[in-house]
Amino acid sequence: MTIQFYGAARSVTGSKHLVTTKRGTKILLDCGLFQGINTDELNQKFGFKPQEIDFLILSHAHIDHSGLIPRLVRQGFTGPIFCTPATADLCRIMLSDSAHIQEKDLKRVNERRLRRGDAALEILYEAKDVEQALKQFHPVPYNAPYAINDGEATFEFTDTAHILGSAAISLQIDEEGTKKRLFFSGDIGRPNDKILRMPQAFPQADYIICESTYGDKLHEPEPDMKAHLLRIVRETCVERRGKLIIPAFAVDRTQELIFALDQLESANQLPRIEVFIDSPLAVSATDVMKRHEECFNPDLLTYIKKDGDAFAFPNLHYISSLEESKAINERDEPCIIISASGMAEAGRIKHHIKNNIEDSRNTILIVGYCSPETLGGALKRGDKQVRIFGDEFTVRAEVEVMDSFSAHADYAEMISFLACQNAEEVKNVFLVHGEFDRQTIFKDKLSKAGFPKITIPSLYEKVNL
Repeated sequence: MTIQFYGAARSVTGSKHLVTTKRGTKILLDCGLFQGINTDELNQKFGFKPQEIDFLILSHAHIDHSGLIPRLVRQGFTGPIFCTPATADLCRIMLSDSAHIQEKDLKRVNERRLRRGDAALEILYEAKDVEQALKQFHPVPYNAPYAINDGEATFEFTDTAHILGSAAISLQIDEEGTKKRLFFSGDIGRPNDKILRMPQAFPQADYIICESTYGDKLHEPEPDMKAHLLRIVRETCVERRGKLIIPAFAVDRTQELIFALDQLESANQLPRIEVFIDSPLAVSATDVMKRHEECFNPDLLTYIKKDGDAFAFPNLHYISSLEESKAINERDEPCIIISASGMAEAGRIKHHIKNNIEDSRNTILIVGYCSPETLGGALKRGDKQVRIFGDEFTVRAEVEVMDSFSAHADYAEMISFLACQNAEEVKNVFLVHGEFDRQTIFKDKLSKAGFPKITIPSLYEKVNL
């Protein structure tokens, strides 16, 4: 059996890991889009033949894990796509949104390429490719072993509490009577998520593919996340009479922010200002989330019984139309705007940041991980000049960071997640989905935790198991 790393290798996007069994069966773990600057060509070519893939097993719906599925189908993949029921529902809206973005952005990308003398790119995929891909989805619930290819392999999903429906994948492959156990963590969530259940323990593995996004970091303690958020709201919207702009992933992060604001409003602490959820995707994702209470933690379920709805309160407005979105930018009154994408690389949030970044009354609040090369990454590290839609802007708005909203475990939480394993039985841990410098630090921490061998694969590296 071999595994080859076609994405998220020494980087944090483009998750794709190809397992090839001794019998030649090809199982792809995730099929994510590379995101950020200079990724256009990476997304054009897979490095393998899509028509040769037999099965795709998807960890979760985030675009850096699922976003190239329609292209895989467009180029000849006809096999089943296995994921949890909630992931299937989210992909239905997220991949459709991604296709819309592809179609909208391609013209601008090609104009830039032609000015440089580079060849124009073909569109990655269209709505019709998404429709076909969705027909190939096969939802499988958590903790329900599922056999594929006449029993050659069996996989099982366990909850990682990263986003709604997110799962780790335990894959057991029978090779001439020998069972090989491969585990893929997907993205690991945090143990005290405000909405989701705790990450689950998983069966013993021989080989582990583990994310390492925050491999060098401990999240700062947040004794009162709602108090921190409330302070920022009051300073921005009440004292400076400005706008609070929050780039947030449409799935989970936006709902967690809504829930926090809902709690503040229920406690009569939230100032009477308008709150706009300006993202058609986030509007749809909130509806999906409401349909999957089986993923919620007990505290949220109790709150819903008391409050009735954790994602609705007076002055909260869900915005879908472009006309309504433009109208928000024309407002001079203080307000809160939550909009996708979380890394501020696409969607309406870029327009909101562009229109508000040079006004010192305003605040841009970063509430999650941002790749260093993205607009969100530039803002998070304190750049004073940023480029938006090809133009330079001076950052005069306040920039705040709240890591308590992060959906990625820090290194201590990841080590705790892996503690269900007998480390001595694990023959190799492959670190993916992380920047190389962070991975080297995490590698040392895993060695001290007892794992005998840790590998940081490079892009396209192939390993025999």
